[in-house]
Amino acid sequence: MMNPFVFMQQVRAEVARVVWPTRKETAITTVMVFLMATVAALFFFLVDQVVRLGLTGILDMAT
Repeated sequence: MMNPFVFMQQVRAEVARVVWPTRKETAITTVMVFLMATVAALFFFLVDQVVRLGLTGILDMAT
């Protein structure tokens, strides 16, 4: 079992070593996440439409 005081010292030392991103890096990363989410949404929408069109065509031929 570790002494809580020693643990807190180690936590502070570890946090001091963390390299935090700049405001610009955070903004760029945020924009990229939204962009990639939009691209993924459009891709899956188009795939869904193609599959729907294909299945509708197959079912229409069967009736």
